[in-house]
Amino acid sequence: MKLDQLAKELSLCHVCGSLDKEATNVYAGDLLSWVMSHATEGDVWITIMSNVNVAAVASLTEAACVILAEGVQPDAETVQAAQQKDVTIFSDSRSAYELCCCLGAILKNG
Repeated sequence: MKLDQLAKELSLCHVCGSLDKEATNVYAGDLLSWVMSHATEGDVWITIMSNVNVAAVASLTEAACVILAEGVQPDAETVQAAQQKDVTIFSDSRSAYELCCCLGAILKNG
């Protein structure tokens, strides 16, 4: 499913990045080294981490996007790094669990 459709269905707040990427799965995690070794291409990565390293890990794993859960907002340095690395970031007030449930249902049916 394309990120633009996913964002619309979930009413996500688009922070930066392309909406034309394809999301195929969901990965949730906050330990960056763990995410680096387990997230895969096309994943929608859900996290509460918002530092500049999130952009690097998302780029390295080729995640479709990052959703910052629980209303977390990235700082300007993180947004700049994400833009440089072509990483799409969204923010949402829901918990990681709620987002995983919503995304699982949407991707399963989409």
